Amino acid sequence: MSDATSSQSATELLGVVLDEHLRWIGQWHRAAFFRDGAGGERPSAPAAFAAWCVAANRDDLVHQPAVLKLATLHEQMHRQAKLALLKASGGDSPSEAEYEAVIARFEEFVLHLRRMERAFGAAASGLDPLTGLRTRRGMMEALEREHNRFHRTGQPFCLALADIDKFKNINDTYGHDIGDRVLAGTAAVISRGVRSFDEAFRMGGEEFLVCLKETEMEEGYAVIDRLRLDLMESPVLLADGREIPVTASFGLVEVDDGASIDDLLIRADRALYQAKNAGRNRVIRHGVDRPAAPPAPTKPARPRA
Repeated sequence: MSDATSSQSATELLGVVLDEHLRWIGQWHRAAFFRDGAGGERPSAPAAFAAWCVAANRDDLVHQPAVLKLATLHEQMHRQAKLALLKASGGDSPSEAEYEAVIARFEEFVLHLRRMERAFGAAASGLDPLTGLRTRRGMMEALEREHNRFHRTGQPFCLALADIDKFKNINDTYGHDIGDRVLAGTAAVISRGVRSFDEAFRMGGEEFLVCLKETEMEEGYAVIDRLRLDLMESPVLLADGREIPVTASFGLVEVDDGASIDDLLIRADRALYQAKNAGRNRVIRHGVDRPAAPPAPTKPARPRA
């Protein structure tokens, strides 16, 4: 691995991986179909992909589903290509089915690679490619600006932390593609339900953050509870006509003089935790709504004499 390659990010290396594989497929064609498998240099798996895997691990991306899928496609493609070359070296050209298997994997690999290039490019810009909302990248800077404005002008603001209820069950039951539709649909409800100068972020996973500017607690509660109801009325429709109901729990907090942004996020998270414990699909206002009392234990009835 060259020093230049080792210093590149996973995003930058995707382009190198694509270029190397476009050259590799030509080498593979020559080797598989000309001069008994010795047509040109014997192609090996391009080295850039191994460097990309190292960079993905360094950037903490290696466990992302899209990254795992790309690695699987890469392994399958090169395994099938190697088998075809072994056959060619024995004097037999690959069959049409064997050829198509390699080309199908190559096309799928390139398509997925280009999708990841676009997604990584969007992520680098601070936009979540799935939902179109801003990500954590730049979120703290945006919240600090609003916090400074509060101290400068006295204009209040509220933060609402939202978490889709039982999202893991949705993924486990219907698959990640449907889970992605739920995430995108939730983001769309949030985007429609806030004013143009408010800000919304995807925190990661199934969590979202909404910043309601120039808003006190009661007004903020009305906005967020309306979002909650809108989400209930926006189920995800499956191809077979079934509907997946979607709800979310919210923790709401209003800024005050003594609270930092970190303090506000912690308070919103605590309120969200209370909303989950109280039965989900509700808005809990930090400092206003009390935690729901656990149900009293039932005493066993005394046997009759």
